[in-house]
Amino acid sequence: MPATKKVRVRFAPSPTGGLHLGGIRTVLYNYLFAKQHQGDFVLRIEDTDQSRYVPGAEEYIFNCLQWTGLEPDESSIRGGAYGPYRQSERKTLYRQYAEQLVKDGYAYYAFDTPGELEKMRVDFKTEQNPSPQYDHTVRTQMHNSLTLAESEVKRLLDENTRHVIRIKMPENETVSFTDMIRGEVSFNTSVVDDKVLLKADGMPTYHLAVVVDDHLMEISHAFRGEEWLPSAPVHILLWKYLFGLNAMPQWAHLPLILGPNGKLSKRDGVKYGFPVFAMSWTDPKTNELTEGFKEKGFLPEAFINLLAVLGWNDGSEQEIFSKAELIEKFSIERVHSGGARFDYEKAKWFNHEWIKKLQVASLREEVKQVFTNKGINVTDEQLLDKVITLVKERCHLLTDFAEQGAFFFKAPEAYDIDAVKPKWSEAKEVFFTGLIRSFELSNNWNAHDLEAGFKEMAAAHQIKPGELLLPLRIMLVGGKFGPGVFHIAELLGKKETVARIQHFLAALSEKEA
Repeated sequence: MPATKKVRVRFAPSPTGGLHLGGIRTVLYNYLFAKQHQGDFVLRIEDTDQSRYVPGAEEYIFNCLQWTGLEPDESSIRGGAYGPYRQSERKTLYRQYAEQLVKDGYAYYAFDTPGELEKMRVDFKTEQNPSPQYDHTVRTQMHNSLTLAESEVKRLLDENTRHVIRIKMPENETVSFTDMIRGEVSFNTSVVDDKVLLKADGMPTYHLAVVVDDHLMEISHAFRGEEWLPSAPVHILLWKYLFGLNAMPQWAHLPLILGPNGKLSKRDGVKYGFPVFAMSWTDPKTNELTEGFKEKGFLPEAFINLLAVLGWNDGSEQEIFSKAELIEKFSIERVHSGGARFDYEKAKWFNHEWIKKLQVASLREEVKQVFTNKGINVTDEQLLDKVITLVKERCHLLTDFAEQGAFFFKAPEAYDIDAVKPKWSEAKEVFFTGLIRSFELSNNWNAHDLEAGFKEMAAAHQIKPGELLLPLRIMLVGGKFGPGVFHIAELLGKKETVARIQHFLAALSEKEA
């Protein structure tokens, strides 16, 4: 690749379902590399396999990128000078390249029927080769332009006989390239089958389309998952045959993200109770909902931070990175070649750190939505800001704000009376009746003064403050949770605090009656 060539990277998802966190990590690394080099980040929809196309999946992909703040410079939505950005809209481009490969002797027409292909898999099956492929050892005995007379091939094509175009893989050649993460990687072509390049419906396979599109869109660097490494020799040869190896992008094959038992999968998420998709995805065929990181309560800043260091580090002990810091410090050469294990508890730690780190204003709308989802309409934003400030250090997920703060906006509907009743006494009843009167007469409604007055009263009643704090907490919030009880009272205000104590005492009397 010429040194002066502008950096252009791409993410090329298939619109087939939820966007796995491995996919978002690929987006992130592409995005960071492009921004660091003042380049372009392109989103190309690879929808050549129409049988796997899922309605709504393309829109979902864009929604995920919008949520994470990793939006492309060019796409089917934004446009650009290298469109169209959906492969299905580029269908007419691919056949000419496939035909050129046939003409040059690097590919061939294959007219085999599904029945003939199935028969091949049976006839060529051996103990040493239990899954025969359409390769250099098999193609000479199949129904293709390498075995048929030229006149017969012409007749079949003229009659629009159903066919595919396959690459003609050379025998026993070594194909190599330099991976930006793994260094020199080599393959022997004899172990690679003759991949289909153009399908019977005229649509290209990924192998042809990715090479043609990367060339036409002037992609300079291609970062993709290591599962594509076995396909690399096919792609390298296509670059060599069609455009020359000097035009080929620099490649980096990213390591897998590992779950508890190998490659992290959707099944792992279901089994172990953590998300694997960026945002919730509902399968339109089964109506099955898979919860995403966003809906689970993750901040986008935390999500991209945890993904960035899942297989990469900057050489220091730093773990918390803003997007600006990642753009500055990211290096594809420092991405590990081995798989990175996903740890959900560590992921929540990142989210907790970001909740603590962000200013209240940056959390306000997210937290308000959490309350709305719980049926709580927040109208007092000043109170909301104070609540966020008070409880955010206790929240690992945004959804935790509901448990830690909902009682500020809605009185408890039930109380954990069983936690109070065993140690309840007439002396405590008298104490809290007196506390109501003390609170009503208080002129200094702040946590410090409320706590001081409370302790003075406890001493006067000869009751240890510790025996009274749990009942007071349950009176105000309903259970054994929440921040400091006097800070709760300060934010609730005098009228509401008194009302909740009175309501609890009445509920306790009813239960005892």
